[in-house]
Amino acid sequence: MTTVLPKARVLFDGHCAFCRKSVELLRKLDWLKKLDYVDVRDEAQPCLREPLVSAAPLLEQMHVLTRDSQRLHGGYRAIRWLAWRLPALWLVAPLLYLPGMTWLGQKLYLWVARNRFKIVPCEHGVCTLPPRK
Repeated sequence: MTTVLPKARVLFDGHCAFCRKSVELLRKLDWLKKLDYVDVRDEAQPCLREPLVSAAPLLEQMHVLTRDSQRLHGGYRAIRWLAWRLPALWLVAPLLYLPGMTWLGQKLYLWVARNRFKIVPCEHGVCTLPPRK
């Protein structure tokens, strides 16, 4: 009997229009069907209870949980991880490792993440971040 590991999971904010559009694009680029997509606002998702995931700032940036649930990549590092798994991005993936790109990429990623509700406006004020605890 063979055990089938789950697919890697892209964890995103389902209340965010920008995030939903980003996931829509990822689905189109995921020709090999290697990814599942998990709305972090859906508390019924079992992977959200895993210690590695539950401690992460899931509403602040997109994350990718690897198939074996042993590694969680957030922000720019998640983008780099995805670039190697999406054939359309294989040519640009090595460029994401050039000197200084991790620092610059994460700064740019965090700016976009902080401004995502302005970049793609929310419909009827639905997109909101919960208050910080």
